Amino acid sequence: MLTASKLEKIIELEQNLRAEYQDKLDALTAEAERYRAALADQQEQLQTTIDQQLESIKQLTASAVANEKVEQQNRELSNRSQNLQDEVTTLKQRIKNLQKDLAEERQQVKTLAQFDPARMKKNLDANKKKLAEKTKANELLEKSLKEARGANAEQNQKLKEVRNELAQLKASLGTEDEAA
Repeated sequence: MLTASKLEKIIELEQNLRAEYQDKLDALTAEAERYRAALADQQEQLQTTIDQQLESIKQLTASAVANEKVEQQNRELSNRSQNLQDEVTTLKQRIKNLQKDLAEERQQVKTLAQFDPARMKKNLDANKKKLAEKTKANELLEKSLKEARGANAEQNQKLKEVRNELAQLKASLGTEDEAA
């Protein structure tokens, strides 16, 4: 019986403790349930926030990829633009050089046009005829000069001979006058 009375005392003690602490246990259980509900609610909010942030990240990633593509296209277009500007500058310089060369060629053509081949040939033919005539006249003059020199030489020779004869005659006349 002792065990039964002890058992009854333990049961009574348990009931007293339960009655005394049941409110606390219920309050703690209710508080634990509230914390669980709050934690579940907070987890749902965090999951919603994570989902929103994930969606934002996806959108930002998509826009970042699009921005990178646009930036890459901008760089490529800038490079193409710079290359085209360099090419245009080179072509402008080449055009200036070609225009300068063209002006020089036009001046040369103008200069060459002054020397009209047909006119020059006509002048050449006329000059050849004049030269031929002058050459013929010169030859005739030289021939005449030679003949005149020859005749002059003959005349000089004859003059010498005549002077010699005159001197001889004078000398013989002078000897005859002295003898007479």
